[in-house]
Amino acid sequence: MGVYAELRKQTPKITGSLVRMRQETFKDATVPAKYKILAALTIVTVTKCEPCIKAYTKMAFEAGVTHDEFIEFLNVAITEGGCPGEQWAMKAYEVYLDLQSGGQIEEEVCCE
Repeated sequence: MGVYAELRKQTPKITGSLVRMRQETFKDATVPAKYKILAALTIVTVTKCEPCIKAYTKMAFEAGVTHDEFIEFLNVAITEGGCPGEQWAMKAYEVYLDLQSGGQIEEEVCCE
């Protein structure tokens, strides 16, 4: 059992709430899910959370985000994050390109 799974077992009302929030938040509603996922990707890119970058990039890819849409949201992250934002945006782009070419990402994903 992984550390996160063990923590969830010990504190299901706390750590499980993040999972439940994501399930509710990232579904199609007034705003399509893919745009909410891209917004989250922008935020985690600027805040430099690599596991979240991988997770939201994977979610974006699975939600059918186009290459051009992905790049535009990375541009927002770069604009708001400056030089560090650009470095972290490149990490997201690398994951996206790997997924596009049929690769798999390592499941280092947090809060899942």
